[in-house]
Order: sequence, then structure tokens, then C-alpha cells
Amino acid sequence: MNYRVGFGYDVHQLKDYEDFILGGIALNHVKGTIGHSDADVLIHAICDALLGATNLGDIGSHFPDTAEEFKNIDSKILLQRVITLIKNSGYRIGNIDCTICLEKPKLAPYMEQITSSLSGIMDIEKNKVSVKATTSEKMGYIGREEGVAVYAIALVYSNLS
Repeated sequence: MNYRVGFGYDVHQLKDYEDFILGGIALNHVKGTIGHSDADVLIHAICDALLGATNLGDIGSHFPDTAEEFKNIDSKILLQRVITLIKNSGYRIGNIDCTICLEKPKLAPYMEQITSSLSGIMDIEKNKVSVKATTSEKMGYIGREEGVAVYAIALVYSNLS
């Protein structure tokens, strides 16, 4: 069995009165993320972790923010395309582990929905998707509620040598 690990990181600015999509779920908050796509920072970090684990580049090389076709795209579509890429390369997901760094809103009420959303998009069992949240204790751009960051790690495996 061939095991590989990939790491992903993404950050997006927060702005008043924007939509806040996280893991494919719309959060109820006065601020939201801004970006070329729907700015789902969690899905973007997962995409990079999976692409890194399979040595397939990064999210920007597959879905550049200069391409009009990806303007305002639903990031669930991007993750589905990444899943297809890794499966076509002979890999399967072992597990995903993510940490969201955000002051507000509190994410505990959304965690089950986010985990279910991600496992559904990736077509894996919910127990293979771990999503955690922390704050930056009011320090830095996260503490000032100017942005959100996500760290993700992915374990993939194949029967290839």
C-alpha cells in the first residue's frame, strides 16, 4: 500500500455583508469571505491538501483566479473535480483533518452540517473528516475579524508502488 500526506492552507478576507460559505454551508453572520470564487476557505485548503498529497499541483494551477470560468464558482464543484483527479491518479482518501482559525461566528452549531457536507462532496464516510475550530485569542488579522484561515491535512493511499 502506498500512503501519502498533503498539507493545505488558505486564507480569505472577511467583509461586511458578504456571504460566508464554509465547507459548502452558508453561515449566518454579518461578515463573509471575499474571493474570486465563492471564497470557501475550508474547501480550498482541503483541495490543496489533496492535490499536494497526490503531487498534482495546487488549487491555483487547476482553477486560476484569473480564469473567468471560475468567477463566483461554487467551491463544492472545485472539490468534486479534485476528487476526480485524485481518483483518476489511483488514489483514495484515508482521512482529512482541518483546523479553522476564526474569531466569529462560533462554529460549534455548524460542525455536524459542515462535516456531513464535506463527506458527501468527497463521497467518504463522515468519520474520515475531522473539522475543528479555534480562535487567535483576538490577536492579528484573525483576532481583529479581518480574515479567516484554514489548515488542512489529507492522507491518501493507493495500491500503486
